[in-house]
Amino acid sequence: MKHRLTSRDILALGFMTFALFVGAGNIIFPPGVGMQSGDHVWVAAIGFLITAVGLPVLTVIALARVGGGIDALSSPIGKAAGLLLATVCYLAVGPLFATPRTATVSFAVGIAPLTGDGTMPLFVYSLIYFALVIAISLYPGKLLDTVGHYLAPLKIVALTVLGIAALVWPAGGLKSAAESYQHAAFSTGFVNGYLTMDTLGALVFGIVIVNAARSRGVEDSKLLTRYTIMAGLIAGVGLTLVYLSLFQLGSGIGSLVKPDANGAEILHAYVQQTFGNYGSIFLAALIFVACMVTAIGLTCACAEFFAQYLPLSYKTLVIILGLFSMLVSNLGLSHLIQISIPVLTAIYPPCIVLVVLSFTLSWWNKSARIVAPAMLVSLLFGIVDAIKTTSFSGMLPDVMTHLPLAEQGLSWLPPSLVMLLIAAVIDRVLGRQQVTAHQ
Repeated sequence: MKHRLTSRDILALGFMTFALFVGAGNIIFPPGVGMQSGDHVWVAAIGFLITAVGLPVLTVIALARVGGGIDALSSPIGKAAGLLLATVCYLAVGPLFATPRTATVSFAVGIAPLTGDGTMPLFVYSLIYFALVIAISLYPGKLLDTVGHYLAPLKIVALTVLGIAALVWPAGGLKSAAESYQHAAFSTGFVNGYLTMDTLGALVFGIVIVNAARSRGVEDSKLLTRYTIMAGLIAGVGLTLVYLSLFQLGSGIGSLVKPDANGAEILHAYVQQTFGNYGSIFLAALIFVACMVTAIGLTCACAEFFAQYLPLSYKTLVIILGLFSMLVSNLGLSHLIQISIPVLTAIYPPCIVLVVLSFTLSWWNKSARIVAPAMLVSLLFGIVDAIKTTSFSGMLPDVMTHLPLAEQGLSWLPPSLVMLLIAAVIDRVLGRQQVTAHQ
């Protein structure tokens, strides 16, 4: 008899997937985009939703179709390249950027307004925070219970309250958009969606979601695929609703904060004005739970991945990853975002190409001929876009800064499409030759 999930368990799996996604970046970046884009907010929102909701849900579906792991998804590019890609993704969404960022954001929103933005309060907070993360991550089998049934619903209720407030009590009227949004609202929103790290997160969480369904006794691969896709879609609907309300919140806040305010400051200003001091406590609790759930999911996923390749046990790795993330978090939020932007700009394009092309594998004679060249070209041009976001941008030749879509940060897209066409033609020709040779 096939073991099936109950409706309650499917919903819990969807809530858990949503809760794993909604971490620090998902709450702090949309209000910033809302404020900067002003009267162009809904055009920017569409671009943002493509990279921050569409791609992550596509990624979860792509992973469900191959059985849950990034290693299976990257098989067309070969074992070594696939392992390298997986390692980079796990490190980026794990101990190098995303996990430490969960601590710095929850500190910036909840604790810093009370203690000041000093190094000592951040250090003490990060110690307590990561002690909790390590304690819960040591028991991954209980994840669906702790996260799916308790922490995730808490987080959803809190986000719903914030979302309804943003719609019912807007902070003010729309302002005119910042310069980048006046010329290219859609593509600026699209590139800003990278910063949520959700597509990389989905590559990493795919296996966590599949394993959570397995922990309930589901073994049938078709059922696992179906449940994972359902969880991804539930998460996608939840994310869209959260983002739309946060865009609304940010778009009318211009009169309350400095023009260069980050998302954490925008949120704090809004709840302070709307709910007073109680609002600040509520926001601190919401961000704490949101960040904690994501940090636990990332730590579990990273430890499970590295345990396959290193001579260390899962529990040892949880402790190492937790401690390392704690050290990195002490760099502070602005520093972390600064360092992560070029890295994400470089590694997102090949990940997008891999996910999108995974749905076309049956079209080709040999998928490696298609996927590997397209990913390589997107990575090379992604690195060019990444250099542009750093202080080394002056070293790039002029031609690189005037590529098609370069101003929008999407100069990787046209060459990747050209490479895809060339690879498709070569695949057809070589495929036909082999068929002829066999006859």
